[in-house]
Amino acid sequence: MPTIVWTRTDEAPRLATYSLKPIVEAFAKTAGVDVTTRDISLAGRIIAQFPERLSDEQRQDDALAELGRLAQTPEANIVKLPNISASLPQLKAAIKELQEAGFDLPDYPQDPQTDEEREARARYDAVKGSAVNPVLREGNSDRRAPKAVKNFVRSHPHSMGEWSSDSKTRVATMDSGDFRHNEKSVIVGSDDELTITHTAADGTETVLLDKLPVEKDEVVDATFLSAAQLDAFLREQVAAAKDAGVLFSAHLKATMMKVSDPIIFGHIVRSFFSGVFERHGEKLAAAGLDGESGLAAILDGLSDVEGGEEIRAEFDKALAEGPDLAMVDSRRGITNLHVPSDVIIDASMPAMIRAGGKMWNKNDEQQDTLAVIPDSSYAGVYQAVIEDCQKNGAFDPTTMGTVPNVGLMAKKAEEYGSHNKTFTIPADGRVTVTNSAGETLIEHQVVEGDIWRACQTKDAPIRDWVRLAVERARESDTPAVFWLDEKRAHDRTLIGLVRRYLAEHDTEGLDIEILSPVEATRHALERIRRGEDTISVTGNVLRDYNTDLFPILELGTSAKMLSIVPLMAGGGLFETGAGGSAPKHVQQVLEENHLRWDSLGEYLALAESLRHAAKQDESASDARVLADALDKATERLLNEGRSPSRVAGEIDDRGSHAWLATYWADALSQQDDSPRLAEAFAPVAEKLASAIGQIDKELIDAQGTSAELGGYYLPNDEKAAAVMRPSSTLNEIIDSISA
Repeated sequence: MPTIVWTRTDEAPRLATYSLKPIVEAFAKTAGVDVTTRDISLAGRIIAQFPERLSDEQRQDDALAELGRLAQTPEANIVKLPNISASLPQLKAAIKELQEAGFDLPDYPQDPQTDEEREARARYDAVKGSAVNPVLREGNSDRRAPKAVKNFVRSHPHSMGEWSSDSKTRVATMDSGDFRHNEKSVIVGSDDELTITHTAADGTETVLLDKLPVEKDEVVDATFLSAAQLDAFLREQVAAAKDAGVLFSAHLKATMMKVSDPIIFGHIVRSFFSGVFERHGEKLAAAGLDGESGLAAILDGLSDVEGGEEIRAEFDKALAEGPDLAMVDSRRGITNLHVPSDVIIDASMPAMIRAGGKMWNKNDEQQDTLAVIPDSSYAGVYQAVIEDCQKNGAFDPTTMGTVPNVGLMAKKAEEYGSHNKTFTIPADGRVTVTNSAGETLIEHQVVEGDIWRACQTKDAPIRDWVRLAVERARESDTPAVFWLDEKRAHDRTLIGLVRRYLAEHDTEGLDIEILSPVEATRHALERIRRGEDTISVTGNVLRDYNTDLFPILELGTSAKMLSIVPLMAGGGLFETGAGGSAPKHVQQVLEENHLRWDSLGEYLALAESLRHAAKQDESASDARVLADALDKATERLLNEGRSPSRVAGEIDDRGSHAWLATYWADALSQQDDSPRLAEAFAPVAEKLASAIGQIDKELIDAQGTSAELGGYYLPNDEKAAAVMRPSSTLNEIIDSISA
């Protein structure tokens, strides 16, 4: 029997699982498909790191490691929901919650001094940031807007903010000294082990990383960001925002890029409050308040600092006298600099562009913005979109084309695989990457405080990426563009490999070209405005950016994208959309018992997962019938307006699940590809159709009051299930479905 692994993750997607998964299990078992769960949530990942400290009842297996092994087999069939890519504040909050729930976990060692503290720090750092995706993504990415969703949006367009030709919004990025400009790239000639060494000016050598395994033909890159040039750039942008009368906003990826971007975020906070840090920097640093965890952590920690109230007053004065800050939550006074995980570039920049180039200010009004993106590697993409909108106005969702993506990400490819190879330079000197023969492959002159990193991209994923791009271009009869920059060292290397591997495929009649990211953006935008489609073929980080940027403009959200990862070993990973707004969704559940999360991404992923199950096992051929019926149900759900509302007292995600089950059962009862399923679901469809009014009432009646989940990072299963399955009528029908 084929098995689908439905991942248990965090926040709103986790809550939705309590409601949706029983429906999925009941329908899937009728086709001979088993649906199991693996906990890869932040809490689950933390608990799995410390089995020796916990009781038998508290221990959890390392489900992420288990799924990582499964992803390298042909049997893999994983539905992966959005998970928390934990920033340090989120990690500490999760630890605190678990400790208060009785888990004997150590505090996070901010400055480890003992072997025990260093060991604890290493274990915690293993679950911080983008800990999940690099493990599971043993294949490259195929993301696109399903036709049903695209057609629905054309008939029911989302709102788009107006753009003014005199808009002051722009992107500010470094023109030297950043990761892009300092990058060097090599192709390793044979299987080997590399060593990364820092040699100080006085000759002291420190091995930063030893015995780093590499494979023949692997691409290895290294680069650094100059701390001095970063600080000078940031001070200029603070002044520029003030002079222009626009909001100052910072846009990073301090969750996924869990080493480099929190450090950069700290530089931004210190630069914005440069006067305060000039006067009190040593005292703040001694208290661990260096800005890397955000302004909120500093303000919270000042109560333990001598003279803290006076320093707080200086922060307040700097806020009043500096440029206005973009706000995450203006009503609660949460600025763009409060928490590093609150503003994630791939969500924040498209949202700003969709809103007419504006973000919210402290008066809860929208205002033009200076978007500060320090590293210039991909900043030009957003600037190109801004310039296009300033010239041509907002995009029209009813007529615009689409930009699907084929993304290179398998086996920790590119920047997202750089975490264990990213370092803050301790002293002036040089960093070298050498092979086992002692030959220097890459060398950089660095100074204290610079951020140095290396990353790897194996040859097999690159070959597979090129193959997938050709395959998608052929299947969809759509032009494909590789977004690669001849002026960037890594991209120059990839351009040579892409040209070599394209020659191994039949590209006759296909429109495939290579353009820099800025040129490719302009090219795609020209085609979008004509209603034409263009496949963007990109590296790992740009994959993440593009699969939010274009869907948010086209569809209103990236959660409506179909995200398939054909695993290189033959299995399948099916991702279910973005989770960036999930924290706000949970807050609404706690306050109003209304979950506005939209499980559309889960429906789309499940259909593809069922089709994959049918391919895996001929005895489960009915799984394809389930998938086809699910697609019909999903399209009907959209067309009949059964998506979740943002307002309590109206349909929420639980209500959407009920309607999906009703439409799904109806589609199965009326199809003729599987008489067995038609017969099995005829009574189910009849029961649901006759009871949906009562089910709707039970689900609406449950709303309007606070809900008790028993925990944020680790909800109590019984309490959460009671909240998320409040309709006894629906539960009885679903639970009665038999194989």
